[in-house]
Amino acid sequence: YDSALRKWWRFCHLTETSVFSATIPDVLRFLTSEFEKGAAYGSINSPRSAIALILGPHVGEDVLVKRFCKGISKLRPALPRYDSTWDPKKVLDLISQWCPNENISLELLSKKVAVLLALTTGHRIQTLTAINIYNITKKSDQIEIKIPTQLKTSGPRKFQPNLTLPFFPDDPTICVASALETYLKRTNHLRKDKDKLFISWRKPHKNITNQSLSRWIKDTLQESGVDTSAFTAHSTRHAFTSAAKRKGVNIDLIRKTAGWTSSSQVFARFYDRKIEEDRSAFAIAILNH
Repeated sequence: YDSALRKWWRFCHLTETSVFSATIPDVLRFLTSEFEKGAAYGSINSPRSAIALILGPHVGEDVLVKRFCKGISKLRPALPRYDSTWDPKKVLDLISQWCPNENISLELLSKKVAVLLALTTGHRIQTLTAINIYNITKKSDQIEIKIPTQLKTSGPRKFQPNLTLPFFPDDPTICVASALETYLKRTNHLRKDKDKLFISWRKPHKNITNQSLSRWIKDTLQESGVDTSAFTAHSTRHAFTSAAKRKGVNIDLIRKTAGWTSSSQVFARFYDRKIEEDRSAFAIAILNH
């Protein structure tokens, strides 16, 4: 909610409104100003949720706010960002050349692990940034990662993410588990008291932000030939889930792995896309190109 909260702060500053004790009419004036700037339903709902974190749950439960958001959903409904997606093979072909993991630069290894995690788990950048090294467990045939951190999608009736990364002996150059294992070894002496998985490859090796991880992934997409003027780092989620479906992975497993509920229609409405080029178990399905 960083972007939404910054907009709210600017609005309050310009209108001399209290950031922490604004009224419902103040909130509606702010949401109306965002709508007048061209914001659609999704761009209105996000700041509404962000403001509710500050002012309290009554913001989201208010009748007038509900009516306002319902009206926006009809006037400017949320639309899919993409009508197609890119072939993961493009990116896998590139990072397969970044080997062996023990000898490539820490910058390349960091980007490789980030992209492979994004592609083989289908999770959001926020989830990957939240990975704590003490929640990573190595088993004989896979690595498991638990995410107890509160996320955007966390809720009282929702399970927290549990990522499964199988070892992929068929092609070690794109094995996410092996790359992760090597990354942990190579960054161990740089971490000191830092327990997040991803740290900067530059001194003083701080924990990286969501924005930095997005930039790593986007840089890699661009180098592999993906049109990054059209596709963001978040598009790995589209590429991953669409590729899994083409490989015959069960829709329920796609939902569960990507963090959607069993009744969610998000995949069908926003993520099920054909690839730009006509090419036709999860991580294995993605890596086995």
